[in-house]
Amino acid sequence: MLKIAITGNIASGKSLVEKFLIKSGFKVIDSDIIVHQILEFDKDTIKKIKELFSSDDILDEKGNISRDKLGKVVFSNIKKKNALEQIIHIKVKEKIDNFFELNKEERFVFVSVPLLFEANFDKFFDKIIFISAPEDIRLSRLINRNKYSIEYAKKRIKSQECENEKIKKSDFVIYNKSDLKTLEEQIKNILNKLN
Repeated sequence: MLKIAITGNIASGKSLVEKFLIKSGFKVIDSDIIVHQILEFDKDTIKKIKELFSSDDILDEKGNISRDKLGKVVFSNIKKKNALEQIIHIKVKEKIDNFFELNKEERFVFVSVPLLFEANFDKFFDKIIFISAPEDIRLSRLINRNKYSIEYAKKRIKSQECENEKIKKSDFVIYNKSDLKTLEEQIKNILNKLN
């Protein structure tokens, strides 16, 4: 089984690549979705996070963790961001390992991990596909898709390691700066090289 990571900085188009791979019959898991599930259902982790952020406004009106509020706190406090990641990354790794075990008969499995290098998860994969997109396009997507202010969108983009450094550490690069057809052709090309 070849373990392949899909990564890329925020709003680069990772979900489009995931959708194409799923449509093509491959097993794909998204670590962002894993994190959402942990924050919603993992009682032990929820308790730890509520304790860690007891002095911050991170809860919604029902008393659940608001990812939006949590994001705003951690992106302005590096210590709390690091502490949160230490709690979350262990759980994410467990879920990815389960996914590998469940799909061990597959020839290829894909895991989308936006913070692959930041979390030092790259060592768990055989190949890495990096999705690259120009910063102005990513900024526009964050403002339109996520309804972020320009300042907050820029802060989110700046919080991640530079694309060039990540490209150097990756096996394949997909340039997502034009249309869907061009994107899909690049994915097919990579799949051919993996076969």
